[in-house]
Amino acid sequence: MKLICDRLSLSDALTMASGVVASRTPRPVLLCLKLVATKTSVGGSLQISATDGELGLVITVPNVDIKEEGEALIPADKLNQIVRACDDSTVSISVERTLATIATESSTFKVFGYEPREFPGVRKVGDRTDFEVDAGTLRRLINRTVFATAREDTRYAFNGVLVERKRTQLQLVATDARRLAIARGNCKGGEGDAAFIIPTKALNALLRLLTDPDAGVKVAREGNQVVFVVGDQTSGATLVTNVDERTFPPFNDAIPKDHDRRAVCDASELGGAIRRASLLTNEESKGVRMSFSGKQLTLTSRAPEMGESEVRIDGIAYQGEPIDIAFNPTFIIDVLKIIDSEQVVIEMKGPNLPGAIKVGTDFTYVVMPVSLR
Repeated sequence: MKLICDRLSLSDALTMASGVVASRTPRPVLLCLKLVATKTSVGGSLQISATDGELGLVITVPNVDIKEEGEALIPADKLNQIVRACDDSTVSISVERTLATIATESSTFKVFGYEPREFPGVRKVGDRTDFEVDAGTLRRLINRTVFATAREDTRYAFNGVLVERKRTQLQLVATDARRLAIARGNCKGGEGDAAFIIPTKALNALLRLLTDPDAGVKVAREGNQVVFVVGDQTSGATLVTNVDERTFPPFNDAIPKDHDRRAVCDASELGGAIRRASLLTNEESKGVRMSFSGKQLTLTSRAPEMGESEVRIDGIAYQGEPIDIAFNPTFIIDVLKIIDSEQVVIEMKGPNLPGAIKVGTDFTYVVMPVSLR
């Protein structure tokens, strides 16, 4: 195999593919990327494949000068590091058996790889499509939910996101048992309903592919796997992931429906106030008290042997009786970082009941309060 490729295009593709490579494995080939160079009628292309055994990614780099077709299996970390470290406009790769030579005008590297046939490969996908969604919409839905997935797997908390489709309505749901994020959007095509759980690692890998908001994304469920095809075959990417076969915990009953207190706040101002108030919290006193009264919101925190804080926001739009309620500030800051709205609505019922943060009808975030002594 011999080729010459634009270095920046290659670097971008290698970075995305390396995010799928297994971090720990007794199988060295799972730490590698498979490269397949092919000549086409409209120019050459380089196909880069990566898998950790449960998640697979195939990225096509177009407009590659293919001198000699072929394939190679090269350690991902070294290939990625070499291409990123060089500053030339192009890079050439030539492979003889398992020895890869990576060269630019000023540098040459020789890296030992493996036989390409040892690579387990990424499952071939068919032409079937369950539904389509534009990349901008899918990226927004993932960003609004994936942060709320669990860091550790428990019975009622998933390190994955539930994807539900009902005709042309798409909904993503995530929870770690202390908070719940629900994001909604529109999709195209497909009949009937569908639901499956996508692991967090797969969604983070998918996010890196959704750089063009206008690109189309085709989604299909094939057995115990889900396939995402981003863009077209000449310059796009295909992500294949196993689904979580467990049943997602019932979440509709956890969404409060009878709040009698409602506040409309500037999202940026609220985020800054909570960050300041959280400066005097610790693991033993991990909470910020939010006191709503009239047109004022007062945030207070207190930590033994550290001190206390008080931050005020004036001019909020508040309806209902005064209320004092405390939340883990990290949970509020997390959601304010990912919403793309100037204002947020906070709905509450009581100091010991869940609160809800909403943006229009497309996003609902339910968070459990904390008790402060």
